[in-house]
Amino acid sequence: MASSKIGKSRKELGEKLRRVREDLGLTQADVAEKADLHVNYYARIERGEENPSFEKLQGIMKVLKIKSLDLL
Repeated sequence: MASSKIGKSRKELGEKLRRVREDLGLTQADVAEKADLHVNYYARIERGEENPSFEKLQGIMKVLKIKSLDLL
């Protein structure tokens, strides 16, 4: 049960990041490059397949100009 909640949370995070990215007119490659991530890794975050570190998530949020509370 706990692992399904974690998976759901990752998927919800990824969906929020994707919506913001698309609203800004950015591609996954744009965000990945500006956040110093590999594009495939960033794509996996958006799909809910990765659990990014806090530091990586901060980099993504900076690129997308969002605050941590906006992701909750």
